[in-house]
Amino acid sequence: MQENSQSSAVGGPPSFVIGVDGGGTRTRARLANLRGEALGNGEAGIANPNARGFAAAQTEILLAIERAFQDARIEKQMVAAVCLGIGGVDRADERARFAEWARQTIAPHAQIVNDGEIVLAAGLPENWGVALIAGTGSIAWGKTRDGRIARAGGWGYLIGDEGSGFELAREALRAATQASDGRGEPTKLLNAILDHWDLNSTMELVPRVYRSGLAPADIARLAPLVVRAAEDGDAVARRLIERAASALADTVIGLARVLQLRDEKIPLALAGGLLLEAELLRAHLRTELTRRGDQFAPIVLVREPVEGAVRMAIETRFL
Repeated sequence: MQENSQSSAVGGPPSFVIGVDGGGTRTRARLANLRGEALGNGEAGIANPNARGFAAAQTEILLAIERAFQDARIEKQMVAAVCLGIGGVDRADERARFAEWARQTIAPHAQIVNDGEIVLAAGLPENWGVALIAGTGSIAWGKTRDGRIARAGGWGYLIGDEGSGFELAREALRAATQASDGRGEPTKLLNAILDHWDLNSTMELVPRVYRSGLAPADIARLAPLVVRAAEDGDAVARRLIERAASALADTVIGLARVLQLRDEKIPLALAGGLLLEAELLRAHLRTELTRRGDQFAPIVLVREPVEGAVRMAIETRFL
């Protein structure tokens, strides 16, 4: 690795590429050689510009890249190409802005894509089908065999993100408070949430939620409590999981309809912290998709979407 670094530093062509997966919870960067072999990995904070602005997102991306170089024990430098899979960068002007910045800062060849696209590239060898991401937020991204693309969901926590970790956590908070004041069914979620935040009473939820500066990602960290309660047989939690699975199925099927994907099995790649860690949610999602027509196969889990970003970075060198 050190030999590659020295050859690049003395004027040879850049011998590395970088892939970045920038989501609503954290940013992952991978430094790889031109064969796609991983050399180093780095992580940083949120890179979604809709969450904290472009400047903050760019800072986190650069920090993740710097840490990838450190992990590889290679001095940081310009690389041959970079692919940034960034949630929340969908408009042409936003992509152009990010691409220009990346070309000036990271690599002469830069590609900015939706984070769903790198999930497809990482999980589906033929690079077509539907990618469903459910972490803090939720979105589906799809591509047809002939290259047509579309997305569904991804509208943010105020007007969208159905079936996401944030929505699941918010519904758990509602169920807990309703149980506390007698409007709702008793549920283990109440004590689970109080214990998680080290609170003594339900009334302490108000300052915790509204006055402590919690971001959507902080709220979404309650989602695993819902999964565990559902696995323990809590009826309220199970209904919340089933409702989330139904919402995610709506998103996937709606996208397939927009892309006019029919008359064949559609590959489906699943990613995002909520979907990857909640087997019960995935099981309900599969059941719901089967009940509505069983048109999605194979269904694969993508634990490292950054691999897709690396593959796309290598392709970007030749564009």
